[in-house]
Amino acid sequence: MMKFYEKYREAVNRNNSLVCVGLDTNPKLIPDFLNQEPDPIFAFNQRIIDATCDLVSAYKLNSAFYEAHGSKGFEILKKTRDYIPAHIPAILDGKRGDIGNSSKMYAKMAFDEFGFDAITVNPYLGGDSIEPFLEYKDKGIFVLCLTSNSGALDFQMHGKPPLYLRVAELVNKWNTNKNCGLVIGATKAELLKKVREFAPELILLIPGVGAQGGNIEEVVKYGVGTIHVEAKRKSCSAEVGLPLLIINSSRAIIYASHESDFAQKARESTITLRDNINKWRK
Repeated sequence: MMKFYEKYREAVNRNNSLVCVGLDTNPKLIPDFLNQEPDPIFAFNQRIIDATCDLVSAYKLNSAFYEAHGSKGFEILKKTRDYIPAHIPAILDGKRGDIGNSSKMYAKMAFDEFGFDAITVNPYLGGDSIEPFLEYKDKGIFVLCLTSNSGALDFQMHGKPPLYLRVAELVNKWNTNKNCGLVIGATKAELLKKVREFAPELILLIPGVGAQGGNIEEVVKYGVGTIHVEAKRKSCSAEVGLPLLIINSSRAIIYASHESDFAQKARESTITLRDNINKWRK
């Protein structure tokens, strides 16, 4: 089975993209004509995926938008995950994190039952709450580190060093299987440089680009990362700048239009974001 990082890297190279499309689908915001479909939410997701799958490095599904619909929502979540092409990583944005036995069940749900390639988790309960996820060595584990909401000031900036840097430091230590990453809000781009000092080899999942106003230039400048890799053919060590970023946009892409052309507009918005990111990668 292909490991998460390998699948991510291949998707980045194949589509020349760091863009992740967030399928945070709200039935109140999808075009009215889709309500004639047997499953309007899934029909919407299908069309978005079809229009963007050659342009992205990943898809992220926020579980709240599916769980809100009860058992039907879980069916849509599973169908959508299964519809995503196998070569593109699918991330469950569930922000799970509980005592060990509970986390074990959350991990089983996300990876064994739904087949996601990665999940977001909450580190507040400490390392033993994250360990059941880390046992899935082929999966990606993105730990909440620094968020964009105003309430982030309540905890994340407290302490010396501040709590978010402590999280980055610990997750870097937990990354023994090379399957850890961090969630960093795009509107905190000026702090990415500090995070990178603690976690130079972690993939950063960056939400908040688009509707939330994250600065793409700053995100790319401070977040790309550089790691040491072994150049086996030349029997030497080389320092290579790897694209250790997954930049997510949800509303700005999937709701680019509320009319019959919504899928085409989503594609155009994805191209615009991809090209803007790549401009600053050069």
